[in-house]
Amino acid sequence: MPQLFSYGTLQLPSVQEANFGRLLQGQADSLIGWRQDMVEITDPEVLAESGERFHPILRRTDKQTDTVAGTVFLISEQELAQADAYEVADYHRVEVPLASGICAWVYVAKDQNPT
Repeated sequence: MPQLFSYGTLQLPSVQEANFGRLLQGQADSLIGWRQDMVEITDPEVLAESGERFHPILRRTDKQTDTVAGTVFLISEQELAQADAYEVADYHRVEVPLASGICAWVYVAKDQNPT
């Protein structure tokens, strides 16, 4: 089963219910070598689900001092596809190692690569 690291709106219960039909169970983790910026969301459906006009987005820095806290969720392949559908065109999904050693999928700025 895939693991998904969320640092933003996918942690919100309202977004989880709207996209997965359930609340996800997860554990705290962090991503090292990335920083969090903000991106303006214009997609009406995503705005309605999150209730937030600006969403966090990640950019790679490769600096060990840059960390992003979040939650890693164990989800199904179908739920991963649903998460892909939720994310707007500013993001793409990459697989990264987390501070815990777990490899997980995460949504980052479209112009960013995992390594």
